[in-house]
Amino acid sequence: MWSPTEEEKYGVVICSFRGTVPQGLVLELGETVQILEKCEGWYRGVSIKKPNVKGIFPANYIHLKKAIVSNRGQYETVVPLEDSVVTEVTATLQEWAVLWKQLYVKHKVDLFYKLRHVMNELIDLRRQLLSGHLTQDQVREVKRHLTVRLDWGNEHLGLDLVPRKDFEVVDSDQISVSDLYKMHLSSRHSVQQSTSQVDTIRQRHGEACRMPVPHHFFLSLKSFTYNTIGEDTDVFFSLYDVREGKQISERFMVRLNKNGGPRNPEKIDRMCALFTDLSSKDMKRDLYIVAHVIRIGRMLLNDSKKGPPHLHYRRPYGCAVLSIMDVLQSISEIKEEKDFVLKVYTCNNENEWCQIHENIIRKSSTKYTAPSSNYGLIISLQLLRGDMEQIRRENPMIFNRGVSVTRKLGFPDVIMPGDIRNDLYLTLEKGDFERGGKSVQKNIEVTMYVLYADGEILKDCISLGSGEPSRSAYHSFVLYHNNSPRWGEIIKLPIPIDRFRGSHLRFEFRHCSTKDKGEKKLFGFAFTPLMRDDGTTLSDDIHELYVYKCDENSTFNNHALYLGLPCCKEDYNGCPNIPSSLIFQRSTKETFSVSTQLSSTKLTQNVDLLALLKWKAYPDRVMDILGRLRHVSGEEIVKFLQDILDTLFVVLDDNTEKYGLLVFQSLVFIINLLRDSKYFHFRPVMDTYIQKHFAGALAYKELIRCLKWYMDRSAELVRQDHIQEAMRALEYLFKFIVQSRILYSRATCGMEEEQFRSSIQELFQSIRFVLSLDSRSSETLIFTQAALLNSFPAIFDELLQMFTVQEVAEFVRGTLGSMPSTVHIGQSMDVVKLQSIARTVDSRLFSFPESRRILLPVVLHHIHLHLRQQKELLICSGILSSIFSIIKTSSLEGDVVEEVEMMVESLLDVLLQTLLTIMSKSQSQEAVRGQRCPQCTAEITGEYVSCLLSLLRQMSDTHFQHLLDNFQSKDELKEFLLKIFCVFRNLMKMSVFPRDWMVMRLLTSNIIVTTVQYLSSALHKNFTETDFDFKVWNSYFSLAVLFINQPSLQLESATPAKRKKILDKYGDMRVMMAYELFSMWQNLGEHKIHFIPGMIGPFLGVTLVPQPEVRNIMIPIFHDMMDWEQRKNGNFKQVEAELIDKLDSLVSEGKGDENYRELFSLLLLEKIEQETWRETGISFVTSVTRLMERLLDYRDCMKGDETENKKIGCTVNLMNFYKSEINKEEMYIRYIHKLCDMHLQAENYTEAAFTLLLYCELLQWEDRPLREFLHYPSQSEWQRKEGLCRKIIHYFNKGKSWEFGIPLCRELAIQYESLYDYQSLSWIRKMEATYYDNIMEQQRLEPEFFRVGFYGRKFPFFLRNKEYVCRGHDYERLEAFQQRMLSEFPQAIAMQHPNHPDDSILQCDAQYLQIYAVTPIPDNIDVLQMDRVPDRIKSFYRVNNIRKFRYDRPFHKGPKDKENEFKSLWIERTTLTLTHSLPGISRWFEVERRELVEVSPLENAIQVVENKNQELRTLISQYQHKQMHGNINLLSMCLNGVIDAAVNGGIARYQEAFFDKDYITKHPGDAEKITQLKELMQEQVHVLGVGLAVHEKFVHPEMRPLHKKLIDQFQMMRSSLYHELPGLDKLSPACSGTSTPRSNVLVSHGPMSPESIKLVHRHSPLNLLGSVRHSSSSLSSHTSSETGNLVILTDSSVGETAEDMYHMQASPSTSSLSSTHSAPSQMINSAPSSARGSPSLPDKYRHSREMMMLLPAHRDRPSSAMYPAAIMENGQPPNFQRALIQQMIGPCKPCSDPNLSVAEKAVPAAPSSWSLDSGTRETLPFLSAHAGSILALPVPPRSLPHGHYSLHFDAFHHQLSDAPPALPARTLRKSPLHPIPASPTSPQSGLDGSNSTLSGSASSGVSSLSESNFGHSSEPPPRTDTMDSVPSQAWNTDEDLETPYLPVRYSLSEPDVLESLKSQPCRSHSAPTGVIPQDTMDPPALPPKPYHSRLPNMENEEGMIIEDDDKHRPLHRKVSQPVSGGKEEQARVAWEHGISEQ
Repeated sequence: MWSPTEEEKYGVVICSFRGTVPQGLVLELGETVQILEKCEGWYRGVSIKKPNVKGIFPANYIHLKKAIVSNRGQYETVVPLEDSVVTEVTATLQEWAVLWKQLYVKHKVDLFYKLRHVMNELIDLRRQLLSGHLTQDQVREVKRHLTVRLDWGNEHLGLDLVPRKDFEVVDSDQISVSDLYKMHLSSRHSVQQSTSQVDTIRQRHGEACRMPVPHHFFLSLKSFTYNTIGEDTDVFFSLYDVREGKQISERFMVRLNKNGGPRNPEKIDRMCALFTDLSSKDMKRDLYIVAHVIRIGRMLLNDSKKGPPHLHYRRPYGCAVLSIMDVLQSISEIKEEKDFVLKVYTCNNENEWCQIHENIIRKSSTKYTAPSSNYGLIISLQLLRGDMEQIRRENPMIFNRGVSVTRKLGFPDVIMPGDIRNDLYLTLEKGDFERGGKSVQKNIEVTMYVLYADGEILKDCISLGSGEPSRSAYHSFVLYHNNSPRWGEIIKLPIPIDRFRGSHLRFEFRHCSTKDKGEKKLFGFAFTPLMRDDGTTLSDDIHELYVYKCDENSTFNNHALYLGLPCCKEDYNGCPNIPSSLIFQRSTKETFSVSTQLSSTKLTQNVDLLALLKWKAYPDRVMDILGRLRHVSGEEIVKFLQDILDTLFVVLDDNTEKYGLLVFQSLVFIINLLRDSKYFHFRPVMDTYIQKHFAGALAYKELIRCLKWYMDRSAELVRQDHIQEAMRALEYLFKFIVQSRILYSRATCGMEEEQFRSSIQELFQSIRFVLSLDSRSSETLIFTQAALLNSFPAIFDELLQMFTVQEVAEFVRGTLGSMPSTVHIGQSMDVVKLQSIARTVDSRLFSFPESRRILLPVVLHHIHLHLRQQKELLICSGILSSIFSIIKTSSLEGDVVEEVEMMVESLLDVLLQTLLTIMSKSQSQEAVRGQRCPQCTAEITGEYVSCLLSLLRQMSDTHFQHLLDNFQSKDELKEFLLKIFCVFRNLMKMSVFPRDWMVMRLLTSNIIVTTVQYLSSALHKNFTETDFDFKVWNSYFSLAVLFINQPSLQLESATPAKRKKILDKYGDMRVMMAYELFSMWQNLGEHKIHFIPGMIGPFLGVTLVPQPEVRNIMIPIFHDMMDWEQRKNGNFKQVEAELIDKLDSLVSEGKGDENYRELFSLLLLEKIEQETWRETGISFVTSVTRLMERLLDYRDCMKGDETENKKIGCTVNLMNFYKSEINKEEMYIRYIHKLCDMHLQAENYTEAAFTLLLYCELLQWEDRPLREFLHYPSQSEWQRKEGLCRKIIHYFNKGKSWEFGIPLCRELAIQYESLYDYQSLSWIRKMEATYYDNIMEQQRLEPEFFRVGFYGRKFPFFLRNKEYVCRGHDYERLEAFQQRMLSEFPQAIAMQHPNHPDDSILQCDAQYLQIYAVTPIPDNIDVLQMDRVPDRIKSFYRVNNIRKFRYDRPFHKGPKDKENEFKSLWIERTTLTLTHSLPGISRWFEVERRELVEVSPLENAIQVVENKNQELRTLISQYQHKQMHGNINLLSMCLNGVIDAAVNGGIARYQEAFFDKDYITKHPGDAEKITQLKELMQEQVHVLGVGLAVHEKFVHPEMRPLHKKLIDQFQMMRSSLYHELPGLDKLSPACSGTSTPRSNVLVSHGPMSPESIKLVHRHSPLNLLGSVRHSSSSLSSHTSSETGNLVILTDSSVGETAEDMYHMQASPSTSSLSSTHSAPSQMINSAPSSARGSPSLPDKYRHSREMMMLLPAHRDRPSSAMYPAAIMENGQPPNFQRALIQQMIGPCKPCSDPNLSVAEKAVPAAPSSWSLDSGTRETLPFLSAHAGSILALPVPPRSLPHGHYSLHFDAFHHQLSDAPPALPARTLRKSPLHPIPASPTSPQSGLDGSNSTLSGSASSGVSSLSESNFGHSSEPPPRTDTMDSVPSQAWNTDEDLETPYLPVRYSLSEPDVLESLKSQPCRSHSAPTGVIPQDTMDPPALPPKPYHSRLPNMENEEGMIIEDDDKHRPLHRKVSQPVSGGKEEQARVAWEHGISEQ
């Protein structure tokens, strides 16, 4: 049976239990359990951790502990019966354990290890405390250590401060708030309180008598490891003060044998001393431990001959020192001894022995020798504190070792009665002796004896040092050969007091011979008596004694013989008539000095003091003796305090009339002497005397009389020093009076009681009289009053011995009441008055309730006055807190209603006023500068707050009732309520108490909520109906809102244990206040409208508090507000606007959550259902709920470590909501700027610009003034819009989106023009022009686009189940993008298929990401179809302003034909339309619409072939125009892919699939499409033919076999197509004239002429690095619209650089013909990176320029069909490509080419037939073998007449057919060159099987030096490697030499045009480098281009390659274009002829 337990209630788990049985409770080791029932070895109960779960567990797993059970039964509570500190340690360790592990996780490793150490210490200390084996002192010490560690840990972990008293946690209910505040303060200032705070607080007004704590050094000599001496030694330790240069302690002596051990075997381990009675002041002195080592042995240590071995002398050896300052820190911290080694230094010169320690300390190293080894004296030190009794008690072990107590020379700070001491310290100072006829100086030894009056030598009266017994004779150490020895040795003479009088000292001087006998010869003596004749002792001074001659035979038996002689000079002066015939003659030349110091409690050296003590001997001198007492030193007085006091009272009794006043004055003098800080600690001596030794029973009468007499005279006397002294001595005078009266009463059984009482009352009347005097006129009177007030409170305790509490209280009240009430007396007097009151309140008298009732009114009256005037606030607060502390203590025992009532009446209002003043000061940072620091202000605030709270806490219902009833009018009540609400609000706003003062903060909240409950009824009663007062109500609501929002009340963030503790004690105070707030709101009635919309924000803040109950109470108030506004205005617009505004700021501050959103919607919709305005209400609540959704998402993104993308998406979402759904312009603009900042941070400059544009569009070009907003100043709308436009333009520029910036530039230009602001207009136009240049010149990467689907409910609201298209970053591929998205959503799963997800995925609680690349579909097709638009411009429109994107997915419909899969290969084409076009305000936008189209296999085939044709055309065009820098690989692969695929099945597969009769009959509707496919195939053959021709021209000799293979395969392909496409042979290049309509395009333009083909592949570098500015027409643009679309790409993914194309995976739509056989990417990538994707100059213009020289001057311009449109309408040369980059390292190898001449083959290093001279060869190795050779036409050299450059075309024409191929170009010569105009080329081409070169159309380009030898014959010329072969006169004219900047006319009709120096970089040319002017003037430097810095060798504006050190730049010229008429027909025929040969 289970039975309830009686004793077994509480236990600790000592073994973990897994709870494996039914109903088993899982328990961890160390958990505590509460036991409810037991049954046969099992318990049933709960774990304290989880009190709700009950279960059973084995009894033997539990260690039982004693506990107190309260409320027995079902709901009983159990508290363990153990020390509260242990309980606290247990709870704290459990709390720390959790936080400690978190430290590790958060990488706070340092704190982690520190805390672990502290926790281990706590566990250890707790174990000690529980062991129960400690003494009380040890328990106290352990508790101190525990609390220090607990507080340290709490502080470092950010936990709450624990207020303690005596190491135990205080209960805030048991003490006043003021005391609690002080405990917090002291806990904060120091975690090491060892005494109760309250006790120390009480003593703050005037320190009570506190004994100073003496310090003691325990020194123990462990060993002396100097065995080198080999003799016995004496070691003397003493304390030495360096500053004063003297020893301050006796010496401690250790006698050691020659082995270094103690001479006395019993002393082993007992060589220790205690240097006692060092004061705190001594500890601050520069003290050293000095050890002198004296050896006892021969005269000279190393000379055995000197002196016989049996004679031993004391000889100086060495000295060691240790600075106490250096070791004090280390020995203070530890409680045990610490060892130190002292090196022993030896003295170099014995004469300086007395100073050796000083020399060592001063480090005068020449005067001593350091030891050879490091060993020396090993000592241990320990510092002890406390009086000797305590030391003996606490350290019994030390005293058991026989420690030698070594005292200070002189008295300790405190001499207690009964402390008897009588020591005379004698120092042997020095002597001066005659040589006595000897050749060397003497070795002098002094022997001293103490002799009594009768000549007897006193035994044991000489002590060399503590630690050794006293002796009868003293022998000094001997200084070798020294007639003027200095000893400086201190000897203590402990002579018994009764033997002191009549004793004298005798010093005998001997010379110690070192001869064989070694006897000591006496040669003189000196003596001195110890007492003078007048009874005073030998003074503390140096005494120079007379030396008398004598010898060994002299007898001292009759000491009277010499005692009659003068011992010193003073003595001699005293007795001049000394007979000279005495036995002893004084040696006048010899002297001997000693000094003495007396430390005696019985002997004095003062004559006046002696006279007073023996006053009866001089009865007639008594008056004089009493008068002279003032001149006796304080030390003498305190030494003989008891004797003096006894004497004084005896004198008083002897003759009261005569001596009364003098004795009174002497008494006052002595009492005041004890007030001196030096003698302050003698007061206990005085107290002891009064209690135990005082016997003057009659003294009280005379003392009262004198005191009254003094007071009564204070009004008339001018000098009042003696009166003030009497006032200061009041306390002890009263002690004497009261003790005297008690003694008298005892003796007479209480006689004369009435007389005594009346005399005291009269005395009090005199006191009142003194205090009531107006002291403003007299400063001395002020001091008298101050002295009286200071002493006054000290007499209460004495009076209480004689009078009742009420009587004393009445005395005091009368006295305090007699003080003037005004506060203008003068500040000092105010302070004194208040201090007196403070001491009164702190006195024992005030703790009696009966006295408090009498005294409180007068005390409060004075405080009230001071607070009213804001004076002496700190003292007043101290008094108040003392009063509250006493009242709190009393309230626990009895009734204090009356006292509290008094305080409420007097203080409440003035306290509030004071607090308001202080708070406003501290808020305005005024903190009374100079007078008080801000910290003091904070302290004062804290003090007064605690006082106010104490008062409010003591108030009960009745007090509040009285308070509210006592207000005369409603205005007064209103003022009071406003004050108290304001103070409470400030309390919460200013957080007067630090965050970790949780106890204080909670108590404050509790008092506030209680007070508010009392006051709210008064508010409701008085200010609701007709007397409604908005101000008071508003104040109330603000207070309630602040209260509920207090951080300290947000229990959700607290630990469970803390939450439970708070809820148990106070409940949830937020709920209490919320109920109060709600009921008050309901009470308002129709006045609610006054608080709309003002209170919406605050109430919203309250509802966002995460407390369900508070939310349930408060949310319905919004319905109420809507209802009231609806009633009043017919709508609730204000509520709506305010709610939305405030919601935004509150949610962004971190308030609110998903539950709140649901609850808000639920509660309000429920309420609105019943209303007439439900529709508007519901829509409003819905939109607020949706706003909250977005705000919460936004906050979560911002708060977390979310990625930029998420944050930006969130912000866009929220911004759009503000604009579109709730139309809040200001919020919308705020979020525009937040979004812009995020873009800037992520460096999305284009997006940032678009974002700002949104704000810009809201503004007009008007002069309307705008207020200050965000970071904008107040300015006009025009100015703001202008500033925004400039900023947006700047961002577009940084984002390289110049096309978007240009319209804005224009808009600004219109504005500037309309205002005639030409300066700005000029600036903006230049900016616009720069942007056009940038578009043409700067490299821009085309981004990829990715479609991302976010599926699943786990995504944030704004992403959930939506799809977006995202603009990728530069260089970002699909894999990288996918990785980025997955890292942004780490929980997400990537979907591997592109199909649309089903519902199960959409609704699941997970995150799915679906990502694939999409192709942009540009809107601006027009630009892209225009022939003449450069590709650089087109590329922008291909990827910007895009709203539609395409994605193709291949699939098979019907059965898949294994033989030919193309038959069934369909394409599913998805077109996505976005909400906004990209780029925009975000990098991604949501998909608005999806369209799905299926493309049939035939349509697919058409598109594929068309795309491939387009790609080929583009590529071929680029090679013809030299945009591909000579690396032919790309073309090789492309051709190989198409031709190989066609041969092995590519086009052939289409033929099989769609030209099949079967297919045609089955699909009659496809006839037109089939025809289209055929035409495209025919076109492909054409294009391939041209491609091969270009390939032939560029292919590198090593790649010839590949070319050969391609040619062969091409023939096969053509022939295979003949069968399917009859008439294809007609289309071959051989039959040029008769082609199909489509092929006519090719023929009419000449196959692949530069002007006919300018199709740019999207991935080509051309596209990226800027295009050539010349018109281009597509192959088919004139005749076929079907092939006109240049944007169709072979590949649906988008790449930024040429090389990207090589890496691309074919997407599903890339089913190109060549896909099956395309070359591997490794092969493509074989060229180094510099070869791929680097900008190059188009070769097209190389010949254009050369030809210009060879054409007739005045001809009509040829049509663009024949000539490239290189010449613009304005006659400007075209824009050439910028950089000519080095392609490969090292020059090309020579090729074995049949067309090369012998001369060319003979030069291996530079195979080019017209290369530069060898000097420039290294600078730019140009193209490697892998890059095909650049073909250029050799030009025969000509001698031209000066200035004439026109040649006939014919002269040049006939060479074209057999020109040798050009080899790689070298670098250009560094020199300023004149530009040469370009000319159209004459394109001719031949393509035949015998590798004849293709020349003409493709070999155009820069006029580089490689072909600058401008003329050659039809035969290849001989090799010329130097420039010397160039006929310089052809170029270098005199005109050139003089004016290098003047234009050169190239035709007779050319006008003089000089372009301005600020040239357009894209419009100039460099001349051939054959032009070498001798004059090399530096032209102005040109600005570098953005991408120049990356190139190893720079190229200047004209396309010249420049080395880094190039200084000379070509001149920029406008060159008028010669109009050339060419042999057009001839050229065309030649071109066609070339092709037909194949």
